[in-house]
Amino acid sequence: MNWIPLPVGVENFEDLRRNGYYFVDKTLFIKELLDMKGKVNLFTRPRRFGKTLNMSMLRYFFEARRADNSELFQGLKIMDAGEEYLAHMGKYPVISISLKSMKQYSYDLAFEMLKKAVREEYKRHWNEVEASGRLEGADLERYLRLRELEGTESDYADSLKFLSDCLYTCTGQKSIILIDEYDVPLENAYFSGFYDRMVALIRSLFESALKTNDYLEFAVVTGCLRISKESIFTGLNNLKIMSITSRSYAEHFGFTPGEVEQILKDYGLEENLETVRQWYDGYQFGETEVYNPWSVINYVDSCRHDKKAFAKPYWSNTSSNSIVRNLVEHADISVKQEIEALIEGGTVIKPIHEDITYDDIDSTQDNLWNFLFFTGYLKKIREEQDGETIRMEMAIPNSEVRYVYKNAVLRWFEEKTDQKELSPLYESILNGDPEKMAEILSENLMETISFYDYQESYYHGFLAGMLKNIGNYIVQSNRESGNGRPDILLKYPSVRGKAVIIEIKISKTYQGLEEKCDEALRQIEEQEYEEALREEGYQDILKYGVAFYKKECMAKMQK
Repeated sequence: MNWIPLPVGVENFEDLRRNGYYFVDKTLFIKELLDMKGKVNLFTRPRRFGKTLNMSMLRYFFEARRADNSELFQGLKIMDAGEEYLAHMGKYPVISISLKSMKQYSYDLAFEMLKKAVREEYKRHWNEVEASGRLEGADLERYLRLRELEGTESDYADSLKFLSDCLYTCTGQKSIILIDEYDVPLENAYFSGFYDRMVALIRSLFESALKTNDYLEFAVVTGCLRISKESIFTGLNNLKIMSITSRSYAEHFGFTPGEVEQILKDYGLEENLETVRQWYDGYQFGETEVYNPWSVINYVDSCRHDKKAFAKPYWSNTSSNSIVRNLVEHADISVKQEIEALIEGGTVIKPIHEDITYDDIDSTQDNLWNFLFFTGYLKKIREEQDGETIRMEMAIPNSEVRYVYKNAVLRWFEEKTDQKELSPLYESILNGDPEKMAEILSENLMETISFYDYQESYYHGFLAGMLKNIGNYIVQSNRESGNGRPDILLKYPSVRGKAVIIEIKISKTYQGLEEKCDEALRQIEEQEYEEALREEGYQDILKYGVAFYKKECMAKMQK
């Protein structure tokens, strides 16, 4: 087959259609939007689930333009939906604004980005305003101020409502308002320390445009999180919220199983379905199973030259994953156990409520679980009602998201290790004190979050991480030596100093720790690990067998 280019990073509907990119048809989103007749529609979905492309699609369908946009929709499902839907095509002024650029480290810079986004819409509509000749006096002066980035702060606070007023004056038609990534400035402001100021600005912008606007046809707002009505949508009684728990509109964001199977078939990759399922499936919007569209597209694109290309965590590379890091960094003992269970494929049961604010993120641990669920880091297994509380059983959706958790844990462990005073551990190893060595390692294991189901690789990484800052010593991990590979070698740069061989074993029981230590010491001897060190010139060589059982450690030294 001819390779149809995949729309990696293409978020403009016109570009996608005119340049022949592969398109998974989501145009029945338009039909459902018109059927439901919501005045203000808020869609919350995880990042990279097609929100921006869908908003662009809405703009090109509804917007009245000199050029006919109907050719962009030829062959798509909406064209067969019926005349009552096609009658809305090209009928309205559309105000389309994205707030995703408002992630700056200060309020003033974030506000400047809002001003620029507003200016672009004012510039985009200038031709129709100018051609009508109907905007005059103070309104025209204010329009030009906003178009030239010269407005006051109060000008921008209701700039979307004012633009709809102007467009009604010039066209006689109410506007459709599309606001994409509405919660980006709020998340950024929370983590950057100016949340209250940003809430006040966004509230003013939204209230004027969406609540008290006589010239609004309808609005669509998208974001990752539903922010509580009290903070942003105060008194907005005409708001319809479609979160990932809603059954309506569920199939319009992300790819359904049938769509994924068709993509793989179109690219001759049917045999890769199980890989795609394990890595990128697992989400549930309402009652609909959903794949991550960003990752599926990237994976299929990676198979262009190699049908056996490895799956990669594409979604995890698009964000700082600060919410997962927040959970890990603030975890108490019980939460650490829950994170371990999740990484191993288990579940957690937590109360879920959708009216949250970023201010709530640290107030209780339950709120953090809420953030993880609604932003795509956990999926629903089942839910139950307990009085007025909805409790949800949740799990990590797939291998890709599990990678995010593991990485967050590893980074947290590295940072914690860098901050620790570990000289007593180093002294115990170099001075031949295996009891003290095991005691310190056990204490640190209690504080960590483990995964890999306590496999040897986990303990190997743990111990290597603890030893990486041992001063003046070279740390070698699984390097060739003798007849095999000792797990860890410590070497003083001069052969007149000490060398340490550490072999690691896993015990299935607490009682079996000592036996495993002895087994490790036997392996050091049988495999002649010290021979290479002797050949280098080292004379003072310490040999340790270290055994682990869950969070317990025992160490023995070869006498």
